[in-house]
Amino acid sequence: MFNIGAGEWLLLAVLGIVLVGPERLPTVAADAAKLVRRFKELTSQATHELRENLGPGFEDLNVSDLNPKKFVMKTLNEAVEGTVPLNEIREITQSAKIDPDLL
Repeated sequence: MFNIGAGEWLLLAVLGIVLVGPERLPTVAADAAKLVRRFKELTSQATHELRENLGPGFEDLNVSDLNPKKFVMKTLNEAVEGTVPLNEIREITQSAKIDPDLL
């Protein structure tokens, strides 16, 4: 998890005890766990609302699919497999324009 080794976890624990103090450490840890839990709830709720607002056809949408690189790779793979017609891809690329104000 987080690519942190056992020695680093031990160092973080000792640092936490020194900075927070052993008497307040359990309450700080509980508050941190509540914060992480709340963050997870917010992200899952946002994902659910996104799927709901996009409408039908997006029920199986993964948020990671919205990454532009993954979207392009997925579209190209579908084109190679034949599920998306090439003329549709040509129409999309011809109609796609970059707004100069965004640059």
